[in-house]
Order: sequence, then C-alpha cells, then structure tokens
Amino acid sequence: MSPSDSPQYGDRLLVLHALRCAGYSGIARVAAATGLDESDVESELIDLALDGHVTRLGGEFGGWGLTEAGRAADAERIGHELDSAGARPAVTASYERFMVLNPELLDLCTAWQLRSVDGVTTINDHGDSAYDARVLDRFTELHDRVVPICGELATALPRFARYRTRLADALDRARKGELEYVADSIGSYHTVWAELHEDLLATLGISRW
Repeated sequence: MSPSDSPQYGDRLLVLHALRCAGYSGIARVAAATGLDESDVESELIDLALDGHVTRLGGEFGGWGLTEAGRAADAERIGHELDSAGARPAVTASYERFMVLNPELLDLCTAWQLRSVDGVTTINDHGDSAYDARVLDRFTELHDRVVPICGELATALPRFARYRTRLADALDRARKGELEYVADSIGSYHTVWAELHEDLLATLGISRW
C-alpha cells in the first residue's frame, strides 16, 4: 500500500489542504473545513509540524499555517490526486462555471455590507429587515445555481463535497437570523465561498495573480 492509499494520508492531506485554502487557522476552523473531529485535526497538525509542513503562531490572531515545504507538498499531492482520478477536465469545467458566478457573489456581499439611502452609500446596520430579506433572497438564488457545480466537483473529487454542506449550512443559519453567517464570520457564506475559490485555483495549479 502506498502512502497515498492509507487513511492516515487521506486525513493528513485534508488538513494540509484546508490550511492551503484558508490560510492561518485554528483547529475549529480546520475541523469545519475537513469534517474531522478536532482531536483528529490536532493530531494531524502535530504530525505535519514534525514533518516541517506546518507551523503554529501564538497570540490572539495566531493559528496553524503552511510552511514553504508544506505548500510544496500540498501542491504535489493535490496534483497527484487530480491526475490519478482523471478529474482535471471535470474540475476545470466546474471552475469555469464557478467563475461566472463569482462576481455576483462579490456584488451580493457588497449589497449586504453597504446600502444606498437617499442616494448616499452607508454601512448597512441591518435595521431594515425587508432590505436584508431581499438580499438574502438573492443569495438563495445564487446558491441554487452553485449547488450543481458543487455536486459535479464532489463527483470528480469527493473531498469537494464538504463545500455544498458548508454553504447550505451558512445560508440556513443566516436566514434564521444569525446574520454574521452571510459575510462576517469564519463560517460565513462568503468565507466558505472564498475557500472553494482558493481550492479550485490550488487544485488546478492556477495562480491568482
């Protein structure tokens, strides 16, 4: 059995890649991204640190992040996973469809955070529930269009399945009144969407800049 066939390797790749997509993160955020228990995430992070692939920063804004060696290891393993599965054409097609929707997501986040009152743009204080409901309806319409893309990605590479679940959960919580789950928390719709965007770029080896 090769290392990439072992369950331990699979979990380790999920944790390593979660940091590639999210940047410096705490254990809870990595657990949410991967679907693993926090204790399992912590164990994998310790092993990855011993391998020189991750490092931990202390302080209020610290967390676990990739080293240069870790970034290189992730790129190699993700590339191997993509090509071994023969999934490059499917992931590329899904990426292209996702990018058509991406500007709309950014516009909706702006509409959520700012609004025009009597021709003056101001911070949305969420005091107008009717306005917020209209924006959330547009998020729901967008979500209905990204779900099939997430499904195609999950068929191509099963690790992508978490995004559909996480996006749906964030939208559901926002519609139930937890407004920070639109764009203002580490579990927000915008944050998960951004991680999916980064994952697609990393998986296909596309430079953002």
